[in-house]
Amino acid sequence: MRREIFAVSAVAVLMMTAACGSSDNYGGKAPAVQPVGDSKQAGSADDIYGGGAGGGAVPAGQLGKTGPAGQMKVSEIQGLGAAVTDSEGFTLYRFDKDTPKPPKSNCEGDCAATWPAVSAEGASVSAGIDAALLGSVERSDGTKQLTLAGWPVYRYAKDAKAGDALGEGVGGTWHALGPGGKPAGKGGAAEGGEKEEKKEEKPAAEAKASGLTAVQNPELGTLVEDAEGKTLYRFDKDSAWPMKIGCVDACTDTWKPAKPVDKANVSGIAPELIGKVKRPDGSEQLTIDCWPVYTFTGDKEPGDTTGHNNKGLWFAITDKGKKAKVVN
Repeated sequence: MRREIFAVSAVAVLMMTAACGSSDNYGGKAPAVQPVGDSKQAGSADDIYGGGAGGGAVPAGQLGKTGPAGQMKVSEIQGLGAAVTDSEGFTLYRFDKDTPKPPKSNCEGDCAATWPAVSAEGASVSAGIDAALLGSVERSDGTKQLTLAGWPVYRYAKDAKAGDALGEGVGGTWHALGPGGKPAGKGGAAEGGEKEEKKEEKPAAEAKASGLTAVQNPELGTLVEDAEGKTLYRFDKDSAWPMKIGCVDACTDTWKPAKPVDKANVSGIAPELIGKVKRPDGSEQLTIDCWPVYTFTGDKEPGDTTGHNNKGLWFAITDKGKKAKVVN
C-alpha cells in the first residue's frame, strides 16, 4: 500500500513539473494563479516587499477616484514627462492588453476594482489633447468607458492624490496615458490614431526585442539578466509547484514583474526552463523553472545585485532557476 501511494505521489509531482515546463505553458494558455494569502497576514509591507514599498491593502477612503474625467489636461509627471490627468489632476492610465481598434477593455472583475474604468460622460479636453481622439467603448456591464485614440482609460486605486503615478509600469502592462494615446514618456504627444496603430503592430522579428542572458557574477555565480542588463530575482513567498504569486499590489511598486520573452532570444539558459504565468491582474509574467521573476527598482546600473538577499526573501536567480548563494 505504501509503495502504491509513493508511486502515485511521484507521478503527480512529475506531471506537475512537466506541465509547468512544457511548451503548452509557454506558448499556449498561461496558467492563472492566485495570490498567496492576504499580504496583511504575511507580515509588514516592508518585510514582505523589501525597500520600503509601502502598505499592503489600500486604506479605506483612498481607493482612487471614480466617475467622469471632466476636462482632461496634460500635466508634467515627475520621471515620466507629459501625461494625461483628469480635471482634478489624477493620472489616467491605459492597459497594454486592451485594444484600440476596435476599442475593447480586457480589465473586468477584480482587475476593475484596482483599475476603475473612467466614465465617458461629459469628457472634454484642454490644450495639448486632440478632442477628435476622444471616444467611448461599451463595457460588459453596459456602461460607457472613455477612450483616447481608441484606448480605454482608467485610474489606479492606489493613487491617493493629484500627481501620483503609482500605477506606471505595474505588471509591465499598465502605463500613464500620453496625450496621443501612447504610454507617457514614449512619444505620447498627440498624433493621429492611424499612425499609432502602425507603431503598435510591430513585425514579429522586432517584437523579440527583450531577451535573457546568463552572466557570470564573481561573487554569486551564474545569474540571469534581462535585455537591459537588469538582474532578475525570485521571491520566497511565491511558489513554483503549484505556481502561486505572493508579490501583488504595493509589492510591484518595488519589484517589477518581468515580461515574458521569446525562447529564441535566450542565451545561456535552457529554453525549456523559460515560461510565463498569468498574474491575478491578468498580465503575464516571465518564469524560470516555474518561478515568477522580477527586477528590483533599487538596482540603478546594469549588473547591480542590490536586491539579493533583501529581507531574506528576495534572491538573484541563477541560470537553473535556483537562488544564488548568499555571501556574508
